[in-house]
Formats: sequence, structure tokens, C-alpha cells
Amino acid sequence: MESESESGAAADTPPLETLSFHGDEEIIEVVELDPGPPDPDDLAQEMEDVDFEEEEEEEGNEEGWVLEPQEGVVGSMEGPDDSEVTFALHSASVFCVSLDPKTNTLAVTGGEDDKAFVWRLSDGELLFECAGHKDSVTCAGFSHDSTLVATGDMSGLLKVWQVDTKEEVWSFEAGDLEWMEWHPRAPVLLAGTADGNTWMWKVPNGDCKTFQGPNCPATCGRVLPDGESSSRKRAVVGYEDGTIRIWDLKQGNSIHVLKGTEGHQGPLTCVATNQDGSLILTGSVDCQAKLVSATTGKVVGVFRPETVASQPNLGEGEESESNSVESLGFCSVMPLAAVGYLDGTLAIYDLSTQTLRHQCQHQSGIVQLLWEAGTAVVYTCSLDGIVRLWDARTGRLLTDYRGHTAEILDFALSKDASLVVTTSGDHKAKVFCVQRPDR
Repeated sequence: MESESESGAAADTPPLETLSFHGDEEIIEVVELDPGPPDPDDLAQEMEDVDFEEEEEEEGNEEGWVLEPQEGVVGSMEGPDDSEVTFALHSASVFCVSLDPKTNTLAVTGGEDDKAFVWRLSDGELLFECAGHKDSVTCAGFSHDSTLVATGDMSGLLKVWQVDTKEEVWSFEAGDLEWMEWHPRAPVLLAGTADGNTWMWKVPNGDCKTFQGPNCPATCGRVLPDGESSSRKRAVVGYEDGTIRIWDLKQGNSIHVLKGTEGHQGPLTCVATNQDGSLILTGSVDCQAKLVSATTGKVVGVFRPETVASQPNLGEGEESESNSVESLGFCSVMPLAAVGYLDGTLAIYDLSTQTLRHQCQHQSGIVQLLWEAGTAVVYTCSLDGIVRLWDARTGRLLTDYRGHTAEILDFALSKDASLVVTTSGDHKAKVFCVQRPDR
């Protein structure tokens, strides 16, 4: 049973090197990221070749809360709860979650209640509220060094807080927000909006660049890692018209544009890159996943699972069954890619032969997938409220975790893969301890 926590207890935050859970008093070692070169300020400085303009800051506030005991929520998925911690402060669906990359001891969640919270994974204790949003918070994330946390709502209001002081340090109002992401090695924030623009800011000084796409929403985007194949700072952005653009973040121009038959035949839904940034995977409502060379800008593979058949010609008044690519990603240790579909299909592809290796079926649509670092294990969350672990080598289900009473809307995985943090339509975020016999 979870005990109630007073709001003032957040000030007595224990050391961040370990996490202790109530259930079995297990101590989980947290693997810290190697900061490595280059210096973040140098990276940010290299992105100053386009005119910048300064933006005004807005002040935020903080509110405390009391951790609620874990209770059942009325719904159609009542059952066992495998979670160790439940965060219950949101009063509506929780749309997004991100973990601090340096220690993996803090989470930020955002929801339909126009609120975002930074809280501790070990006991669900609130650190502070990211206050001041005026619409559903759909994007949230920590900077590369965990010193800053950014939140963005659907109306396009973005805010950044200093984690240690809990103070708002930057704010900006863009167009309706589609996606948001921190640069992986610099205090630089990127976002895509419904007017087709991709924005890039240096935080907290607010220096700004825009990358103008086609006259339609920039639906997804990702900063490309700096691999041996390129010294340029690049990002890939997908658009509602099926176009894919690879941008040079330093020069402010598009390096490659894929459209027409090279692009997708419907809006892009997701994009992923491999470890060195040489390959890109894009997904769309056209049910195709395309493998693109980031160097040449050419499509080098197209993937579509065998069970996702083209819709037959429909008579008047008939509706087609909708399906789309919802999430995708690269395995870090084998030439494999995973693609998750709205119809519940998880497809594992062999990149070396460009063939379908396994198809794993879920009871309902897949929302997101993540690969475990250093293994061939892929995690999925779905609309049935369950997190599943799959062995991509065999296509076998390893285990699953339950506890939500509504669909899972987002999840995050700790660097050492010992924790899964989920958010749901049941107004809750949950922390699960991952235990596997082969670990």
C-alpha cells in the first residue's frame, strides 16, 4: 500500500544515484550517460548562421500536491496491477512522458488537464508543476544534461524550467504544436507546428531559427545523430502531404526533399534514425515504412506487412478500415527494424535482406514501440493498456505488464531497461520494474 506524501516532502529529495521501491526494497542501479565531446555550448554556437530574434520570458508558479493511494478506476480493463508506483495527480488523460537522461530518476508528464508535472520515479513524489499552459500538454522532455525541462501544449505555448531551481526560464508561443524534441547534445529545442514550420531555439536566451516547409503541418521530426558519415547538424521532418525533408540546422536549408512517389501517399506519423544517423525510417497513414539514406536522400527500402492488404474498391456508403504506421525504430545490435501498426501488428524486418522476419499480433492497436539498448528486445504499448516485451530474434512474447484501466498513450524506458514508465487515458502514470530471467 502506498502512503500519503505531504507536498513539502519534495524538498527532502534523496540522492539521485539509486532508486528504492516499496514493494521489495530492491535497489536499482542507474546507468549514467557519458557526456562525451563535443561541448554543448559549442554545438549551440554552431547554429547561429541564420538571423535570430529574441523572445520575452513569462513567469510560472509552483503548486504542491498529495500523492493519492492507488485506487481502481472505473473502466473496461480492471485487473491486476504490476506497477510499483502510481502517479495520480493528473485529472484527465495523460498524453506524454519523458525521463531525465542523466540519472533516469525523474519523470515529466503532460496531460489533457492542461498540466505538466515533474516527479520522482522512486515514490511518485512531486518536485514541481510546470504551470501556465492553456491547452492539453502533448509534448514534454528533459534537455541532454537533465538541467532543463520543456513542455508544450496543443495551442503552441512552449515553456522551459530550470530543474534544480524549479523556475521558468523561457517561454514562446508558436503555432499549433505537432511535435517537440531537444537536441541530443546541446541546449537547443526544436518543434514542428501546424503551419508547416520547424522552429529551433537556443535556450534560455531564446535565439530562434525557422525552417519553412510546405504549406501543411510538420507532423513529426527527429534530430539526426552526428555519425562518421556527416559532420553537419541535421534534422529530418515529415509533413502532412507525405513530404520528407532533411534539414541542415546550421545553414538553414533543406539538404534533401522526398516527395511524390519518393515520399508517402499520406501524412507522416513517425520518424526514427539509427545510431549513427546514416539511415532514417519514416511511417505514414499509407501503412508504409520507408528506409531512407540520410547521406543521399534516396529511398533504399519500403516495408509493408503481409497482413496489411490494400483496401478493395468500396461501394457507395461503405467505409474502409483505417490502419497506419504508429511507431517504428532500429535495433542497436542487429540489422533489424520494428514497425508498429494501428491494427495491432508488430512487424520485425531484416534490414540486410529487406524481408519480413516476424509478425507479432496484439489484441488492439499499437501506440508506441521502443528498442531496449544493447539487446534485440522491443517493447510495445497498446490501446488495451498492456506493455509487452518481445524477442525480435524469435518473435516470441517474453512478458507483459498490466495495471492501467484504459489505453496507454505513451511510455518511456530507462537507459538500463530496469524501468518502464507509462501514461494512460485512466489519468494515471505508472512505474513498472522490468525483471527478466536473462538479465
